[in-house]
Amino acid sequence: MSNMWLQMFFLNIKMSFLIYLFKEERLYKRTRFYDFTYYNFIGSWAWVLHRLAGLALIFYLCLHIWVINSLTYGEQTFNNVMAFLNSTPFKLLEVGLWGVILFHAFNGVRIVIVDFFKGSLAHKKLFVALIAAAFILWALGSYVLLSHVL
Repeated sequence: MSNMWLQMFFLNIKMSFLIYLFKEERLYKRTRFYDFTYYNFIGSWAWVLHRLAGLALIFYLCLHIWVINSLTYGEQTFNNVMAFLNSTPFKLLEVGLWGVILFHAFNGVRIVIVDFFKGSLAHKKLFVALIAAAFILWALGSYVLLSHVL
């Protein structure tokens, strides 16, 4: 008889533990959509910025197709569009585009290294090194792009 009570006691303990473990408020912690405590890591910010850079490049691709499409409306229309796009504000946007391209490319190289070559052990150092190299190339390219404007 005491053996049965002992089994019931341990079964009760197991059930209590499982109920505690799978409580809804414990499993699903509600967070606000603007809670950025998860994003305080380099890898998280690299992920977010990589996606935003990809969206910016898709937007540029659409703009590029629109500019090339203006050729179908004649030479004068294309020349008007190109004169508009050769203005100083668009040259500054071109410098920003150069930076987005470099960031997306160098971060893509970092992702390949982390995923395929065990780079996760040093992914923070790799991110800083590759972004520093991208920044140097961005500065040099920006000088070339803006040298005839300034």
